[in-house]
Amino acid sequence: MQNPPKTLPELKAIVAERYSSLSKRLAQVAQYLLDNPDEIAFGTVAVISKDAGVHPSTLVRFANTFGYSGFSEMQGLFQQELLQDTPSYQERIRLAQQEMHDEGTVQEPHLLNQFVSANTKALEHLAQSVPLRDMERAIDILVNAKATYIVGVRRAFVVSTYFSYALQHIDRRAYLIDGVGGMYKEQASTMMAEDALIAISFYPYADETQNVVVSAIDKKVPLILITDSSLSPLASIAEVCFVVKEAEVHTFRSLSTLLCLAQSLAIGLAYRLENQQKN
Repeated sequence: MQNPPKTLPELKAIVAERYSSLSKRLAQVAQYLLDNPDEIAFGTVAVISKDAGVHPSTLVRFANTFGYSGFSEMQGLFQQELLQDTPSYQERIRLAQQEMHDEGTVQEPHLLNQFVSANTKALEHLAQSVPLRDMERAIDILVNAKATYIVGVRRAFVVSTYFSYALQHIDRRAYLIDGVGGMYKEQASTMMAEDALIAISFYPYADETQNVVVSAIDKKVPLILITDSSLSPLASIAEVCFVVKEAEVHTFRSLSTLLCLAQSLAIGLAYRLENQQKN
């Protein structure tokens, strides 16, 4: 039996690396595992398997695949992580919602408080979860890029539009790939290896964005990805991948955390360029 990962970050990295080679059911468990760490830590095999849509034996088989003697051994990594970082992000969101209203009810005067509270927790989680080295690497790429292309459709379009606006206001060549007239391919065709691409993509991962990214990778254009899961089909090919968990209230997902990250990258780039000019 192979030696199992000793820490949760190590397990997550190996799961993401081997994801494409997993069977359909094991891949289903992998997706659930990475997206719902709190449920894995606290849940029973019966509850987790039901929520993940698999047979309980599949959870055991998944754990065995990564070298664990059983599911409980692997589950211990999730429990240990939560003990070191309590309360967790998802738990804080639940507590905030419980404080604001009784479950199953929506009171309009309280909606603002609910969204503010949930977004506050999500922003705190962003600050704790994004490695500074990833911020620095992304800004390095943008500093060296002759031009920056940005793509994001549907909900992600708001963030991609902001990136284009912000970069142009600091005198950077920025091009929004918005697909006007269905011309995604044509707009992406002008990218060159010395440029950079920022892609914002969330589940179910729009084909338009994936096609633009494939075109960029073929030309060896460095990719900065902002997504919602390390199992995004684009994560493994990105130079830098930011996994962002947005607040969700009554099934409505926010954009506050994403826009905060986008603004931090744009202003960070502006500061870097200003310092270079001074030196």
